[in-house]
Amino acid sequence: MLKSMAPRDKTKKASDAAKPLDFKALVQGLPHVVVVVDATNRIVFANFAAENFFGLGEALLKKRALPALVAFANPLTALADQVRHTRGAVNEYELDLAMPDRPARSVDVFASILNEREDYVLLMLQQRNMAAMIERQLTHRGAARSVSAMAAVLAHEIKNPLSGIRGAAQLLEAGASEEDQPLAQLITEETDRIRDLVDRMEVFGDERPVSKDAVNIHSVLDHVKRIARAGFARHITIQQSFDPSLPSVPGNRDKLIQALLNLVKNSAEAIGDKNDGVITLSTAFRPGLSLRLPNSDSSVKLPLEICVSDNGSGVPEDVKPHLFEPFVTTKAKGAGLGLALVAKIVGDHGGVIECESRSRLTTFRMLLPMYQPSARKTGAI
Repeated sequence: MLKSMAPRDKTKKASDAAKPLDFKALVQGLPHVVVVVDATNRIVFANFAAENFFGLGEALLKKRALPALVAFANPLTALADQVRHTRGAVNEYELDLAMPDRPARSVDVFASILNEREDYVLLMLQQRNMAAMIERQLTHRGAARSVSAMAAVLAHEIKNPLSGIRGAAQLLEAGASEEDQPLAQLITEETDRIRDLVDRMEVFGDERPVSKDAVNIHSVLDHVKRIARAGFARHITIQQSFDPSLPSVPGNRDKLIQALLNLVKNSAEAIGDKNDGVITLSTAFRPGLSLRLPNSDSSVKLPLEICVSDNGSGVPEDVKPHLFEPFVTTKAKGAGLGLALVAKIVGDHGGVIECESRSRLTTFRMLLPMYQPSARKTGAI
């Protein structure tokens, strides 16, 4: 029977090979954003990746032109016009693509005229920050591990001598002259400051696995918003844009509150005393991104996006590459451990965090895995 089927199989393969390729299906399967615009820069085609990128379905995208999707005077529209004028393909690297209601993203753009319709332009966008985000996040985790080892040494080798120094300073203050007492008080105050710093660093030395349960991230964000409004952000407008269908996050509620509260407080400090300060908390489901674990063949999908955005002064360019490293800060009295702790908490939850910043728009983006009910039984996520 097998021999009798062989000719039919060969005939079927030959027939399949003779069929014309469905190029639309191929474009839909690409992981990169592909859109086609007409002579007026109105969208006439968008693939699945474009729908995810712009947050709109193809039917809605076709009702819009490029200027309505990107911020005013964005170079993407000018790029399409340039290609139409020169009749040649153009590559543009590290283009900052700003959108009115979404965080800015860095993309590489390929633009070309369609041979069939010379007034149509094909634009293919490749988002740069995802690969860079994962690479930097692995560096951040290595930095956090270094701080963990340092914290253990500091706790053991410094805290005990500090207690002796503080006690001696208090004894000296009791018997010192009036003009020497401020110096003894200064020693006490400085030892207290060092002790507080060591106490904060001890958090990095906790290498115990995080106990994970199904956590509603919207409940966490609501809790963080209430704390912020009652305290440090009472003068700031806090907006929210949530995807109500977002599934649960596998995590520790208290630690997630701590991480997000640090980010919101960071945003409030960046805004300062501005009267028009706005912090935006948003969530979205972004399928397609996965993180391959170091020294492993397995990967973890990270479809849950949680963002904290603000219209503050932004992050200086020279600080951006080191933002999540310990002791890096732009604050006059900052210790530079807040964002390093956030990176550690996100890493302990199996996720990544990235910052995109420009003047009056800074976004911290956390990407986390989705809770799997069966994971708790096996201890996996």
